[in-house]
Amino acid sequence: RVESTETLGGTMNQFLDDYNAVSSKPMKLVLFLFAIEHVCRLTRVLQMPRGNALLAGVGGSGRQSATRLAAHICEMDVFTIEVSKSYSMSDWREDLK
Repeated sequence: RVESTETLGGTMNQFLDDYNAVSSKPMKLVLFLFAIEHVCRLTRVLQMPRGNALLAGVGGSGRQSATRLAAHICEMDVFTIEVSKSYSMSDWREDLK
């Protein structure tokens, strides 16, 4: 349960520091209240059984960074599919394994 936004912000910054300590791609993020709320929503969705989300927005809005931080909080790994011209349905099935 969240007691205050200051406490939540401190907790999120600790998670971000933990992520940066173990990641090969550290993130330099400014976690303002709106970003913290999005990470909290993503964390809640990822913790649900079969939880998934479709994130829409303009490029550079922080969708991937928020998702990586939420996955770290949930102790999950992020897998990114690299689509190319030769990408096929069999590649898709292989990536899902």
